[in-house]
Amino acid sequence: MKFNTKVIHGGQHHDPSTGAVMPPVYQTSTFAQTSPGQPINPDYEYSRAANPTRTALENALASIENGTRALAFSSGLAATDCVLRSFKAGDEIIAMDDLYGGTYRMFTRIYKDSGIKFHFVDMNDIEKFKSLITENTKLVWVETPTNPLMKLADIQEIAKITKEKKILFAVDNTFATPYLQKPLDLGADIVMHSATKYLGGHSDVIAGALIVKEEALGEQLHFQQFATGATLGPMDSFLVLRGIKTLHLRVERHCQNGEKVADFLDNHIKVKTVYYPGLPSHPFHAIAKKQMSGYGGMVSFTFVSGKKEDAIAFLEKINVFTLAESLGGVESLANHPALMTHASIPEDKRAAVGITDDLVRLSVGIEDIEDLLEDLKQALA
Repeated sequence: MKFNTKVIHGGQHHDPSTGAVMPPVYQTSTFAQTSPGQPINPDYEYSRAANPTRTALENALASIENGTRALAFSSGLAATDCVLRSFKAGDEIIAMDDLYGGTYRMFTRIYKDSGIKFHFVDMNDIEKFKSLITENTKLVWVETPTNPLMKLADIQEIAKITKEKKILFAVDNTFATPYLQKPLDLGADIVMHSATKYLGGHSDVIAGALIVKEEALGEQLHFQQFATGATLGPMDSFLVLRGIKTLHLRVERHCQNGEKVADFLDNHIKVKTVYYPGLPSHPFHAIAKKQMSGYGGMVSFTFVSGKKEDAIAFLEKINVFTLAESLGGVESLANHPALMTHASIPEDKRAAVGITDDLVRLSVGIEDIEDLLEDLKQALA
């Protein structure tokens, strides 16, 4: 199947008992058994282990990312946490230096006393990255594009190294979505999504996902999920699955609007730098052209003045854009990373990677572009 067909039909089946086109919401915690240890359906005993609605979502996720197994979680951070539970004291993890604030917080604060050692590096400095690899390196964790500076990493080049060294390679594909980028096809072992964002697409659900290439790894991660319990409920599973059905249409419009917003900001007298992979001036534009089929709807920018006050004034004046955390919904959102999504990262660390106090991150929605541009124009006036 082609992708646009996969989001609707990939891994999906009509409900066998009723013929329902959409999977029912199986709002049940447990399933009947005919004899002790013999459930009526061998796939379902207790919903923490498996639920038919969640299974339908997981089958769809595996299909659109070209994986063999997918797991749906209660949040993107729960999915990330499940991966980290694979490691022990003495293991080392190399991560991208520009990460979502919640991921950085988990790595440096929740796991700080676990004995796992974390290294943060610019993944485009391949020699520096390779110099950090030791016999204890067990995982490489990459976001591409990154949140909020839209840095990219060459997935194929990194995968060559991780495969040679037999290191697991995980890619956070939240910003790109499988419509624009397929990390498993490029050599990654694990794809992570905050399904709250583009996969759900309507700002009405919190969810996460892992998709893997190797069945054995999928079974290991499923056991860790089952044993720790961070599974996605049936209603939330239904909402994400419903969102996936229109992913291709929405992301196409996000890309169209994102490019026009980036062009507008790039030519505005008050804007200093625009971070958008689709701009030829973007330092990683060539990588974006190589591994993505479009550039997405996420745009960040800074002010010529460099003043936090100008960023705050802009955010207080917007009308069509909504000042709020999160991203990837049909509505346009605006965010101040230093005060909002990335506040958990220490100020010196933010400054080191370029998250300045005048940085604004936009999640460009699917509204009429004329209304979005007019809103930006008046907020920057």
